[in-house]
Amino acid sequence: MNAVHRTPLKQSATLNRLVGYDVYLKMENLQRTGSFKLRGALNKVTSLTQDEASRGIVCASAGNHAQGVAFAASQRGICAKIFMPQCTPQAKVDATKGYGAEIVLTGESYQEAYTAAMEYRDRTGAAFVHAFDDMKVIAGQGTIALEMMQQCQDLEAIIVPVGGGGLIAGMALAIKAFNPSIKVIGVQAAGAPATYNQYTGMGDAILSHAETIADGILVKKPGEVTYPMIESLVDDMVIVGEEEIAGAILFMLQREKTLVEGAGAVALASLLSKKITASWKKIGCVISGGNVDLNKLPYYKELTKQKQLFQQIG
Repeated sequence: MNAVHRTPLKQSATLNRLVGYDVYLKMENLQRTGSFKLRGALNKVTSLTQDEASRGIVCASAGNHAQGVAFAASQRGICAKIFMPQCTPQAKVDATKGYGAEIVLTGESYQEAYTAAMEYRDRTGAAFVHAFDDMKVIAGQGTIALEMMQQCQDLEAIIVPVGGGGLIAGMALAIKAFNPSIKVIGVQAAGAPATYNQYTGMGDAILSHAETIADGILVKKPGEVTYPMIESLVDDMVIVGEEEIAGAILFMLQREKTLVEGAGAVALASLLSKKITASWKKIGCVISGGNVDLNKLPYYKELTKQKQLFQQIG
C-alpha cells in the first residue's frame, strides 16, 4: 500500500537569519491526511490479522491520529469508531468523517476519549489502535527520522513535538540506531507539559487539567510504552507558551505561505523563542501537522500582537 508521502525537507532564509542556525523543516503538514500520524496508523492497521480486522477498529485521538486511522481503515475496508475530545477542531472532525469513520466526541482531552474508547473495545472486541503506546505505531512514526537523515546527512540535532510521545520515541529509536551523535530535543506546550514534567522532575507527571492551542499534543500523562524510550534516548526537553506557538503558526503563514497547526508549530516555536541554545549549525525541525481550525486564526493573531517577533519579520 503506497499511501505515505515522502515529505519535503526545506529551509527558510528568514528563519535561518532569525535563529542563527541552518534549520531544515520536515513538512509533515504536507503529509496525506495533513499530519505525520498516518505513518503509524497505517503501519498498525495493515499489520492486523484478518480476524482482528473483521471485528472493526477503535481509537482515541485529538484529531490527527483519527484521520490516519480512518484513512487506513478505509483502505482495508474496516469499520472504524473514533473517540475524540470535545475541543477537537471541527476541521479535524469533518475530515475524519470524510474517510468514513464514526465519531464520538467526549471529554476535555485525549485521556477522557481514551477511557471511552477502551470501554467500547472491552464491550465489542474491536481492535484498539493506540495513538502512541504501540510499537507498530511508534515504528511507523520513526520513518520520519529515516527520511530526514537521508535528505540531510549532516544534521546535528532534530527538534520534535511531544504529546503522548509516539513521534519522538520512534524518531529517537531510529536516530540513535543510525547516528547516535544526532541530538534529539522534545518540545511540549506549557499548557500540557506532562512528559516535560516527568523528564525534568519539575512538576506533576499526571495533570488534572490541560489546555493549549496545540490540541494535537493535549495529553495529560506520559505514555507507558513511550516514556521509558524518551527517558533513555532523548537528550533534552523544553516547553513553549501559547503566544510562542501562535507566533510560529503565523510565521509559517506569513513568511512560508503554509498552514501549520498548533502541535505542528511547537518545535519551530522553540527555535523562534530562543528556547534552543547550542553550538549546532544544522538543525532538523519537525512540522508535524497542518490541520488548523481556520476560525481560530484571528485569536492566534491577537495572542501575538505584542510579540517582538513580528516587529522583526514584519
